[in-house]
Amino acid sequence: MLAERYVVESEIGRGGMATVYLAQDLKHGRPVALKVLHPELAATLGSERFLREIQIAARLQHPHILPLYDSGRTGGPGSGQSADFLYYVMPFVEGESLRDRLARERQIPIEDAVKLARDIASALDYAHRHGVVHRDIKPENVMLHEGEAVVTDFGIAKAVSAASGEGLTQTGTAVGTPAYMSPEQAAGGPEPDARTDVYSLGCVMFEMLMGSAPFSAPSVQALIMKHFTEPIPSLRAARSAVPAELEAVVVRALAKDPADRFPTASSLVQALGSPRVITPPNATPLAVPAAPDRKSIAVLPFADMSPEKDQDYFCEGIAEEIINALSKIEALHVASRSSAFAFKGHQDVRKVGEQLGVGTVLEGSVRKMGNRLRISAQLVKIADGYQLWSERYDRELEDVFAIQDEIAESIVKALRVVLSDKEKRAKDKAPTANVQAYDFYLRGRQYFHQWRKKGVEYARRMFERAMELDPDYALAHAGAADCCSALYTWWDASRANLEGADSYSSRALALDPELAEAHSARGQALTLRKQHGEAEAEFQEAIRLNPKLFEPYFFFARACLAQGKYEQAAALFEQAQTVRPEDFQSPSLLVEVYRSLGRRADADASLRRAMAIVDNRLALNPDESRALVLGAVLCCQSGNIPRGLDLIRQTLALDPDDSGVLYNVACAYASAGQVDDAVGCLERAVLNGFGHWDWVEHDSDLDPLRSSPRFQALLAGR
Repeated sequence: MLAERYVVESEIGRGGMATVYLAQDLKHGRPVALKVLHPELAATLGSERFLREIQIAARLQHPHILPLYDSGRTGGPGSGQSADFLYYVMPFVEGESLRDRLARERQIPIEDAVKLARDIASALDYAHRHGVVHRDIKPENVMLHEGEAVVTDFGIAKAVSAASGEGLTQTGTAVGTPAYMSPEQAAGGPEPDARTDVYSLGCVMFEMLMGSAPFSAPSVQALIMKHFTEPIPSLRAARSAVPAELEAVVVRALAKDPADRFPTASSLVQALGSPRVITPPNATPLAVPAAPDRKSIAVLPFADMSPEKDQDYFCEGIAEEIINALSKIEALHVASRSSAFAFKGHQDVRKVGEQLGVGTVLEGSVRKMGNRLRISAQLVKIADGYQLWSERYDRELEDVFAIQDEIAESIVKALRVVLSDKEKRAKDKAPTANVQAYDFYLRGRQYFHQWRKKGVEYARRMFERAMELDPDYALAHAGAADCCSALYTWWDASRANLEGADSYSSRALALDPELAEAHSARGQALTLRKQHGEAEAEFQEAIRLNPKLFEPYFFFARACLAQGKYEQAAALFEQAQTVRPEDFQSPSLLVEVYRSLGRRADADASLRRAMAIVDNRLALNPDESRALVLGAVLCCQSGNIPRGLDLIRQTLALDPDDSGVLYNVACAYASAGQVDDAVGCLERAVLNGFGHWDWVEHDSDLDPLRSSPRFQALLAGR
C-alpha cells in the first residue's frame, strides 16, 4: 500500500496528467517526488497495461535522466476515495525546472543554452538506443541540478499512449504538449521515433535562446497548424549574438519533415559540440609538442561509423586502450589521451601530428552492428603523409581484445620498435574475458574523463556494473576506487566514498599486484586516510611498474603539496609534466610550489608555460571548466586581474555549484585580493561537499585569507 511506503508532506506541482507531491520514502529514508495521475486519466487508461509499459522507463540509467524508483496503484493520498489511483515515484531534485529559469531570465546565455541542450540530447540519445521515445520534451520536464540538465518523466507519455491505444486519450488530453509537439506527432501518424524528440528539443532550444516558443496561437488547433505551415522565426533577427551555426542547428532540428532533421539525438549532440555554435573560431589550435621523432605516435579517437552513431564511448575506448598499451613501451613516445582527443574531428592528420610533435598518427573507424565489429585503422607518417600501415578487421565483438593487440603489434613493427620481455607480457595481457564488462568499463572511462560530479558518479556505476559481470576485473575496481577518491576530495567528503576508495583499491591490488593503476588508486585512497607512508610506497610501486603513467606522479605530488613537502612536490610535478608535457595542471601547481620555496624565476617560468597550455586547450575546448578555472588562477597570479575575473565568470556560468570549481575560484579571488568573494566561495565549496582540509591548510594561494575572521571560523568549524 502507498501509505505503508510513503508519507506525503505537501503538493509541489500540478500538470496536465498528474499532481506531484513531496513525500518521504519510509523504507530508504529519502525525499521523493510522488506523481499521482489525475483520476479521469487513470480511469481511461486502466492500471495493468500502464504499469507494464512504465517498467521500460525504470531500466534507464543515465546521468541526465531522472530515474524511476517505483510505480503502482492505490487510493489517492488523503482522498478518501475507493477508486484506484496510478502513481509513480522519482527522486526529489532540489533545484528549479528549466521553466522556472526561463520565467526568471527569459533568454538564457548562449553558452548555457548549448550546454543544457547537449545534456538533454545526450539523455535522449541513450533512451532512444534503449527503445524509449520521450514524446513530451518541454521545459517543465527538465530539472536543473548543480548546473546540469536532468530529464524527467521518461516513458510516461509512452505508457499513457500505449495504455490508451491512441494518440489522444479519451479525455482529450494530448500525449505531448502542443507548443513542443512535432507535426507528425500532432497528426497522430506512425509510432513516434527519435526525430520526434529532436523536434521537441528544437522547440526548447529555440525558447532558451529567444525567450519564447517558436509558435504561439490563441487555440490548440491554431497552434498545431502553425507547426505544419509556419516557417521558423529568425533567431538572429531578434538576438544578433546567436551564431549562424547555432541557428542552423536549431532550424534543422525543427524541420517539418522528419527526414530533414537530425536523424538521431547523437548527431544533434555532435553538432552542438562544435565550438562554432557558441562563438566563431578566432584562435588557431596549438599544443606544447615534444620534439618530433619517428618513434612517436598520437592515437586519435576512432570515428563512429555505426548506423545509429551511438558508439562514441566505444570508439574513444578503443583508441584509449591502444594508447594505454603503447604507453607501456619505453622506446615509444605516445601523446596522452587528453592531448590527442582534443583534436577529435580534425580532418588533416598531418597538421594534428605537427601540433602534437609526433612522427606518426593513428586514425581509424569503428562500425558496430549487434555482435559484429568492423575496425579500420591506418598509421600515417607526418613528414610526407604516406601510410606506413593500414588494415581492416571484420570480426565478432568478442575478438575486440585480439584486434587491439594486433593493431598495437602492427604499429610496433611499422616503427621498428624492439620490445623487452616485460613489455611483450604487458601488451599481451587482456584486461577481462567478458566483453559486456569491458563495454561498461569503456562507458565508465568516458564519463570519468568529464571530471564533473554527475559524470564521476555515473562512471562509478558503470565500473560497478563491469565488476558485477566480471568480479575479477582489476581495472574496473581501480576505476571505481578513483571515482570514490575524486568524489571524496572534490564533491562529497562522506564516509561511504572514503570506504569505497579503500575497499575497491584493496580488491584491485589483490586481483592484480602487477597493475600500476591499482597501486596508484591505492595510493590515493591511503592519502585520503592520512596514511602517508603507506601511500608513498604505493605511488612508488606504480611508478616502478609503469614509469610512463601520469597519475602516480601527479597524485603523489598533490599529496606532498597538501602536507607542505614542497621540495618533494616540486620534483614529482616536474616528473609529471615530463611524462605528459601537454598537461596544464602540473605547471599550474608548480607555480605555488616554487613560490613557497622562494624560487621566483622558476615560478614565473612555470606560470608562463601553464598559461600557454591553458590558452591552447581553451582554443580547442572553450567550455572546459578545469582549464577555465586554473586559467583564472594563473591570470590573477600574474596580475592580469580583468581577464582572471572574466574567466571566473565563464567558469561559474558552466559549473556554479561544483565544489571543486568553487575552491579554485576562491584561490583566484584570493590572488586578485578579493578576500570576501574568496571566503564566500570557500564557504559554498565546503557546504557543497569539499573536504580536502589538508589542502586548505597548506595552499599558499589562500594565504591572503588567513587573517580573515570568516576564514578562521571556517577552519575552526570543520
